[in-house]
Amino acid sequence: MINRILGIAAFALLATGCATNSSVKERIDPLSDRIATVEQKNSAMEAKLSDLNRKLDAQTVDLQATNAAAQKAQQAATDAQAAATRAETAADKAAKAFELRQRKGAK
Repeated sequence: MINRILGIAAFALLATGCATNSSVKERIDPLSDRIATVEQKNSAMEAKLSDLNRKLDAQTVDLQATNAAAQKAQQAATDAQAAATRAETAADKAAKAFELRQRKGAK
C-alpha cells in the first residue's frame, strides 16, 4: 500500500510538471522576441523623431532669416517712399521757382 501511495505521489509530481529549463525557455522566448521587436520599433521612432527635430530646427532658422529679410525689405520700401516724397516736394519747388523766373523774365 505504501508503494502504491508513493507511486501515485510520484506520478502526481511528474504530472504537474517541474519548471525545467526547456519549458521556461519555451515560454520566455516568444516574450523575448516581442520585447526585441518593440525595442527595435522604439529605436526607429526615436531616430525619426530626431530627424524631424533637426528638420524643424533648420526650418526655424530659415524662417528667422526670411523674417529678417522681409523686415529689411519693408524698411527699404519705407525709406524709398520717404525719398520719393522728398523728391516730389523738391520737384514741386523747382517747378514753382521756374515759373517765377519765367514770369519775372517776361515782364
